Amino acid sequence: MGEVDNISTFSADGGQDTVGLPRIVMVTEGEDTSASSASSTSSSEDNWADLIKSTEIPPEYWHIQKLVKYMKAGNQTATMVALSCLKDHDLTIEVNQRAIQEIGGLELLVNLLETRDLCCILGALAVLKDITANIEIRKKVTDLGAIPLMVGLLSDPARDVQILAAETIANLGRIRKSRKFCRKFGGIPKLIDLLDVKEKYLVTERAELSLDEQRYLDIARAGAKALWSMSASQRNRENMRKYGMVPLIARTLKTIHLDVAIPAIGLLQMCANETSFQLAIQTEKMVDDLIKHLANEDKDLKTYCSLAIYKCASDSVTRSMISSAGGLEILVEAAQDFTNRSNKPLMAAVTGALWKCADSDASIKKLDILGAVPILVKLLDDENDGVLTNVAGALAECAKYPPNRDKIRAAGGIPMLIQHLNNTHKPLLENVPLVLMECAKEERCMSQIDELDGVRLIWSLLKNDSKKVQTNAALALSPCVQNATDSGEMVRSFVGALELTVDLLDSEDHNVLAAICAAIATIARDHENLAVISDHGVVAKLAKLVSTTDDHLRANLGVAIAYCCDWAQNRQEFGKRGAITPLVNYMTSRDPNVHRATALALYHLSFYSINCVTMHAAGVVQFLLETIGSKDPVLQEASAGCLCNIRKLALATEKIKLKQ
Repeated sequence: MGEVDNISTFSADGGQDTVGLPRIVMVTEGEDTSASSASSTSSSEDNWADLIKSTEIPPEYWHIQKLVKYMKAGNQTATMVALSCLKDHDLTIEVNQRAIQEIGGLELLVNLLETRDLCCILGALAVLKDITANIEIRKKVTDLGAIPLMVGLLSDPARDVQILAAETIANLGRIRKSRKFCRKFGGIPKLIDLLDVKEKYLVTERAELSLDEQRYLDIARAGAKALWSMSASQRNRENMRKYGMVPLIARTLKTIHLDVAIPAIGLLQMCANETSFQLAIQTEKMVDDLIKHLANEDKDLKTYCSLAIYKCASDSVTRSMISSAGGLEILVEAAQDFTNRSNKPLMAAVTGALWKCADSDASIKKLDILGAVPILVKLLDDENDGVLTNVAGALAECAKYPPNRDKIRAAGGIPMLIQHLNNTHKPLLENVPLVLMECAKEERCMSQIDELDGVRLIWSLLKNDSKKVQTNAALALSPCVQNATDSGEMVRSFVGALELTVDLLDSEDHNVLAAICAAIATIARDHENLAVISDHGVVAKLAKLVSTTDDHLRANLGVAIAYCCDWAQNRQEFGKRGAITPLVNYMTSRDPNVHRATALALYHLSFYSINCVTMHAAGVVQFLLETIGSKDPVLQEASAGCLCNIRKLALATEKIKLKQ
């Protein structure tokens, strides 16, 4: 069969597609399963039942059913005419879709894909492309075995067939079963082949290209759309990399054509979930093209570019490339643009990209120059939880740079942040305490946090069932308690707060434990608070944790033990509970923070003579002789103090022996 490109009746539309682009929240391998599909189908059935009850079925419904009957009963010519007439109807309307489905039209359309008549194939594909926007029809067409047939048509010499088959696969690919079938029947490499377009066509205006050359752009667009749907599956993403999609998508990103760029970058941002693709974006120099498209005024394109940046900016090299290409300026400008405020997916993507890009000193300073902090603070009044979460994350990074803390306060950020502590969205509750943790290090910010009862609200987050929320809330408590005006009295005024804190030492999460130990180390510096937590059994709970091998927990645990020694018989109790020998073993760690914390704990414990004997027996002297020469003054002083106490006990023992 010869190549046919321009059949007016069923030609694939090279411009706007009737099927909407996938939105920001793309389906994943585990989504679009029976639960969501069943609910959608149930809703569709209810709507259809309501239509039958409340109104008469429109004449168009019966007309479409007659056309399907002609297709069943007529010859090849009648079938072609009926397909042409079907395309004259709006097949994106559910009533019209049901008219085809309920008279058995789906089976007929799928069967037509197996014919050898090009016009019939084109007509069937054109109809299927429109009606598979409906999720129920997508499922039924897939069950009828359409995917293997369409995968076969991707190799058809007629370009219109390739385009329509790919666009229909793009619709069908929104359900898991279709994605699996496409992979199983070899559709991924065939779709990737559709991206193989000369760079000349990608960077030349359509008006300067021939119709034949424009068709190649349409093929690339359709292929990118289909791969975009397929990329919701992690296995499919692996196959795409395996079959060499990376260099082709890198070339496609250079396009100046919006209809090609949107699905290409939509596909890329989905694949950017994978570490291998993140590295490829860096090595294939795709960042510059992403930033170029990010500057485009199209909201969808800007959104997908921002999402790709959000997923890739965790890598320091990529962050540097984004900054060098001018990405931070464009992102800040997009966040500041008031016209974008109503587009929540765009704002969430932009603020998310800013958050991840801010994870370096150089980026924070550049954002400071661009005036990003006041812009981000203004977004704290947004009603979208996704936007708020990303804004709080970005502010937490920016607040690590001391001048920005006062800028957050001056812009009115503290009251809004504290207000969001009452939110129930867990990702937001993870980020807000981190901003307040940094702000609490600045005196005026801490004063405002205290006045607005922010510390109590942070403390209440320890009751949250999210381990990450508990961890970040506990981390925020340390600077809040340390820098409050009358921290001891403030902490005691929170009913049940100290008991709640000690109880969290029973957590099984090491990050929670490390953060709680840091908070206890700060709380225990007040003598009265130390007495209260001692009554709640803090010594027994801390002693129970000393067997840990987690260095992060060890570092905070050591400091907590050190400050909890300064009350009543706590030193003796730590010794009786067998905490000394495991602590000495901490000195074998390679982490200098663990050495510092351990030396501090051993120093405080060494004021009880029996503890000194246990330490000496455990071989602590050799470790202390090494650390006493450290450049770290805290480690040096604690090691010397512990050695001094051990030496004093030894001298006293010798004197007693001499007297005897």
